[in-house]
Amino acid sequence: MTAYFDENETQSVEDRQIHQGRRMRRMLREGSEKSKRFKAILDGAGVDPETFRFPDDMAKLPVISREKLVEWELAEPPYGGLDDPDAEIDRIFISPGPVYEPHLGEDDPLWARAYKAAGVQKGDIALNAFSYHMVAAGLTFHNGLRKVGATVIPSGAAGREQQVQLIRDLKPTVFSGTPSFLMSIIEKAEELNFRFGTDFRIKKACFAAEPLLPNVRETLEKKYGIDTYTMYGATEVGDIGFECGEKKGWHICEEVYIEIVDPVTGQAVPPGELGEIVVTRFNSLFFLVRFGTGDLSRLIAESCPCGRSSYRLDGIAGRVGEAVKVRGLFVAPSQLRALMKAWPEEALQILVDREDDKDVLTARLFCATPLSETLMEKFRKNFRETCTVGIDKLEWVDKKEWNDQTPLIVDQRKWG
Repeated sequence: MTAYFDENETQSVEDRQIHQGRRMRRMLREGSEKSKRFKAILDGAGVDPETFRFPDDMAKLPVISREKLVEWELAEPPYGGLDDPDAEIDRIFISPGPVYEPHLGEDDPLWARAYKAAGVQKGDIALNAFSYHMVAAGLTFHNGLRKVGATVIPSGAAGREQQVQLIRDLKPTVFSGTPSFLMSIIEKAEELNFRFGTDFRIKKACFAAEPLLPNVRETLEKKYGIDTYTMYGATEVGDIGFECGEKKGWHICEEVYIEIVDPVTGQAVPPGELGEIVVTRFNSLFFLVRFGTGDLSRLIAESCPCGRSSYRLDGIAGRVGEAVKVRGLFVAPSQLRALMKAWPEEALQILVDREDDKDVLTARLFCATPLSETLMEKFRKNFRETCTVGIDKLEWVDKKEWNDQTPLIVDQRKWG
């Protein structure tokens, strides 16, 4: 087993802090030498890499929101000036915004810890149903599965019937994807007269990109005999946390430093208090520090019975700001505004809800008169091209109902 799996997972909090402090200071030095924007951030915060005290001085650095990152990348493409221009980049991924993300490639242990904690190992065959198209998900989860020795079926976003055929013919033991998609595959399998829990070999599922609701977990584990694990990350910074067999919060990955901060002040709050998850990934390629995920959570400082000594995140309690995640992908107001430049006579609002444990996106198009079927289809296409996710329901609303106070995004989901 490669070293990064057990490098620091059981060391003391104090020793981990020393180790991560060295990595942080190295990142600050390299970033200040190679990136003008990063040096400007440090200078503006009064931070000197040589005298930086970790973690005490972290709060001197600004929290960088996803909207700010998009703004920088639009002004200075492709990476907003946060990269090492001389670095050898293995892959470039694209997220809605757009956000361009340079990656180091297969040597990065992205998601390997998560799969190991879930018990995935050599001899397992994993159906990886994360998208391989442009976004980071498919390939990074794929690499994590390979690093623990699993054979990977890169099924990606193939249709449900084809997924069922792959499960039938190739006999995977592990599913990697979103919970709603696995439930949808099970539904299709049963339509085809299969008994998912007994006819197929999938006995473990590793989920990311959307919440695993308690009733869905119970159905998968008790009805279908599938042991479920959740993982947490962000495309801009990679893997952040993962469940172990105890399933009592997400263990924080060794490659990142997590702060829970007051969204207003940017100051860290004590363990147990709710705040925004702010992530710094120790990186020699893309110098993004204190990235504000927009997700709200709490730190669990108590030790876990599994033996790992890292702090844990207590799930996601909600969102900060306006951007919303739909089926694993963010939709931001900036995208909606960009979309509507091509539709100047109309206004747009999106509603996000949950139906049958799946995200449902409703677009409300405010127009003087209803659009023709042809224009409605064109709008659907434009929306997907701009925002990546598709519209589930498209509604016409009289333009008279729109005013400057109408919110662009309304998240109606309840995660309790």
